[in-house]
Amino acid sequence: MSKKHLISLAAILATQMPAVACGEDPSDRFDSARARMVREQLLDRGIKDARVLEVMSRVPRHELVPKKYRVYSYTDSPLPIGEEQTISQPYVVAYMTEHLHLSGDERVLEVGTGSGYQAAVLGELAAEVYTIEIVPLLARRSAKDLKRLGYKNVHVREGDGYRGWPEKAPFDAIIVTAAPEQIPEPLLDQLALGGRMILPLGGENQRLVLLVRDEEGLDKRELLPVRFVPMTGEIQRVTKKKNN
Repeated sequence: MSKKHLISLAAILATQMPAVACGEDPSDRFDSARARMVREQLLDRGIKDARVLEVMSRVPRHELVPKKYRVYSYTDSPLPIGEEQTISQPYVVAYMTEHLHLSGDERVLEVGTGSGYQAAVLGELAAEVYTIEIVPLLARRSAKDLKRLGYKNVHVREGDGYRGWPEKAPFDAIIVTAAPEQIPEPLLDQLALGGRMILPLGGENQRLVLLVRDEEGLDKRELLPVRFVPMTGEIQRVTKKKNN
């Protein structure tokens, strides 16, 4: 999302601040909003994985967004998190997570920690999560927030995610939450046999892509159009070199 779009989104949200009832318990308000989010944004739109739905009903998204946007935590929308970055809408988080088919004993790599919300969801569903964030402020903040929320199996690294986390490879699942224009080869090299990788792919026109590694190679499937912030760092230099 561009800086212009972030400013526009922030302005719209500022004009739609819902009223708070006198004497209302904030925790009750978030709990009911989260239950409604699962029902109306996930179940009604085809998310079926019971484990994903249960986790999405528990993970406190409002604890992982800036305070001024917390009231919008469970709306069907991305939200600004600073540094010209956004937290994905809940449906996209659930959709991408569901396609990883996690059973509980997997080792997962995430490229693009952002607010830490996707990592928290993964941390509830997998054995170990390794997540990399290129923006220093976001890496430090998400690491602090995930520790505060008790996610001992989520490990945050500050740095460029293009080359993944080779010392912890192979990974049973890889999720990329920023859009490269081409699939990063080092990440493919770290995907285990039987592993699944999901990522947004493209520039102006992006599509969510699922890759499954089997004994015959990689099966690639396009899922739906999406809009993510671009993946930055080494991938940009690699793409530029390839296109020249």
